[in-house]
Amino acid sequence: MDPMVKDLFFDFPDLSHLGRVFIRLAAAALLGGVIGFEREIERRSAGLRTHMLVALGAALFTVIPLEAGMNVADLTRVIQGVATGIGFLGAGTIIKLSEQYEVRGLTSAAAVWVTAAVGMSVGAGYLWPGLLAALLAWFILAILRGVDEWVRRHNEGSSEGPNRR
Repeated sequence: MDPMVKDLFFDFPDLSHLGRVFIRLAAAALLGGVIGFEREIERRSAGLRTHMLVALGAALFTVIPLEAGMNVADLTRVIQGVATGIGFLGAGTIIKLSEQYEVRGLTSAAAVWVTAAVGMSVGAGYLWPGLLAALLAWFILAILRGVDEWVRRHNEGSSEGPNRR
């Protein structure tokens, strides 16, 4: 094999192995899309594509060390690094509105954080925990939104309000 081709396709796997890696990456992106779709409907800046990319990137950061044969201790350091990096990305979705003294974007930041965890789970080959987490995140974001709105309306109607005791 030509050395240049060998360098470009380092440790190119057989087709079944390539298929497994592709399925992990694609599944991570799709599950990120499940979470991001709800954020897109809510017209948040971190929407469908952002969540898909976060999940895909987290999966890739997990797949690469596994493909390289890293031991579990080394993989935990990769996980720690991704979790820290995602914290910075999540912080970028949080906006403090100075005139109104409001902080917005906390739910989107949390969704980005969960999306990265879903991507890492799927990237490591644990599809079912990632799938369950994505579905639970979607449930929390989409279904429990109604509960959140009901609580806000109830607190606005209260004479004391939520923090006036």
